[in-house]
Amino acid sequence: MSHSPVDPWPSPDELAAEGALRPTSLPEFQGQPRVVDQLGLVLAAARHRGSTPDHVLLSGPPGLGKTTLAMIIANEMSVPLRITSGPAIQHAGDLAAILSGLTAGEVLFLDEIHRMSRPAEEMLYLAMEDFRVDVVVGKGPGAAAIPIEIPPFTLVGATTRAGLLPGPLRDRFGFTAQLDFYTATDLQGIVHRSAVKLGVRLDAESAAEIARRSRGTPRIANRLLRRVRDYAQVHNNGGVNPSLARDALELYEVDPLGLDRLDQAVLDAICRRFGGGPVGLSTLAIAVAEETETVEEVAEPFLVRLGFMMRTPRGRVATPAGWRHLGLQPPAQQSGSEQPELFG
Repeated sequence: MSHSPVDPWPSPDELAAEGALRPTSLPEFQGQPRVVDQLGLVLAAARHRGSTPDHVLLSGPPGLGKTTLAMIIANEMSVPLRITSGPAIQHAGDLAAILSGLTAGEVLFLDEIHRMSRPAEEMLYLAMEDFRVDVVVGKGPGAAAIPIEIPPFTLVGATTRAGLLPGPLRDRFGFTAQLDFYTATDLQGIVHRSAVKLGVRLDAESAAEIARRSRGTPRIANRLLRRVRDYAQVHNNGGVNPSLARDALELYEVDPLGLDRLDQAVLDAICRRFGGGPVGLSTLAIAVAEETETVEEVAEPFLVRLGFMMRTPRGRVATPAGWRHLGLQPPAQQSGSEQPELFG
């Protein structure tokens, strides 16, 4: 299956390329001023006390900077950073091995924390509060719990689904931040900064063109910038102008609002094949030759956010705005102001 230039699930090579463009300090981190100010206060107070910062929970859609913020926290506190993920911790012993190897003050970044196993999650409660883990040795009546002290550390948890976190775990974080989608202006600044690092000659209008098509997500903005850079190197000796940027993004099937091939296929199927809906998710996925999870997790959230599609009790429905985006006239029953009831 081809990899979309706006797919929120990056490959390892793309992650490495994005790593070179990451900001390394809070003043460099653009687009989340509220989170930056709040987190800056937490870190400054910890430095003033000479202690480790409170545990931090970062939530929000993929690509908004959760991993970058974890790296910045470690950098601002001048301590090591250890990175792991919830799916990698399937047993309590996996977590015990990681925690027992931490050094004093170290930052442990746990990505997709909501996907951690329940036994490991319960062990994490004690580690976060009392900085110790109980390792069970033996089985049956002869089993014994041996407490192991661990040095004070800061856990930075990241999740794309904060609602899946159990209350006892969520309550143990001293600071919680919800990352929001970025404005086009903020993304334009990020594109300019990344262009300088990549050595790309980019004017303001070209940066704005890339920013508008980036779905409010810095990861996607940097990915599209690299594709525009490639196009410019082949067709214009590396120089980027607005016309070239548009041609490059059209080649990669990213339209002026940021819809990619899959988004457009889903919207087109609802409108042209199913008369605007309602249509079930599995039927829609078959129509666009994709997995249901891909349609539901990649295409639908963006289409709903743009107001082009709605989820109703009977299925997916295209809105009048969605019809008009395809250059089609919405059916008479959808032309008015009345909208189908949203599915809660």
